[in-house]
Amino acid sequence: MDAFTAGLLQRIQATESDLTRARDEGDDFLVEVELAELDDLRRLAANHGVEVATSV
Repeated sequence: MDAFTAGLLQRIQATESDLTRARDEGDDFLVEVELAELDDLRRLAANHGVEVATSV
């Protein structure tokens, strides 16, 4: 796995974790921010042929 792929997957995992935390805390604004970030990261992954397991 190259550095780009590893970094992207790490960012996705961190964003999913942040999203879960925001949901647990009831922070609706932060949930929306994290969802938008996750969508962007997943789109970036798809554009570069990086497979992402969906956990959130």
